[in-house]
Amino acid sequence: MTDEPAPTTCSARGCGNAATWALRWNNPKIHTPDRRKTWLACDEHKDSLSDFLDRRSFLREVEPFS
Repeated sequence: MTDEPAPTTCSARGCGNAATWALRWNNPKIHTPDRRKTWLACDEHKDSLSDFLDRRSFLREVEPFS
């Protein structure tokens, strides 16, 4: 384990923008219902990343990230 801070940039490939949204998701085939994984998104990529997760029925919550 390292003492490095967790990344706070958008999870979209090649994007280095600051994250403003937290997309909470899980894959029901491999995660328990209460487990949440997080992708971070900037304003530009919030919709595309949310759509990607939603099409797979993985998206659970979208919350502001600070």
